Amino acid sequence: MMQNDDILQAVYQVIRERKANPSEQSYTASLMAKGIDKILKKLGEEATELVIAGKGGSRDEIVYETADLFFHTLVLLGYYDIVPDEVYAELRRRFGISGIAEKESREK
Repeated sequence: MMQNDDILQAVYQVIRERKANPSEQSYTASLMAKGIDKILKKLGEEATELVIAGKGGSRDEIVYETADLFFHTLVLLGYYDIVPDEVYAELRRRFGISGIAEKESREK
């Protein structure tokens, strides 16, 4: 069984492949072709759908919408050639630091 970050990495690799070798049958390639505004619109829609699912409290819907949000976040990262490891490194940097203190350190 894959570890959690392994499945994210596997999905990200497929996104990179679709970007490099687009086909008409690929949803990811169509998002990339439509550009950043379409990617951001989808990301916003998925975030909103997750908020609605969270408000509704259905575990299955929350899981489903979170997967959609993760996928579209990976598409955004792929668009800018940002590897998920960069995000993981940032999370590791923040780990163990008060969220309030971390935020204050960015405001300077």
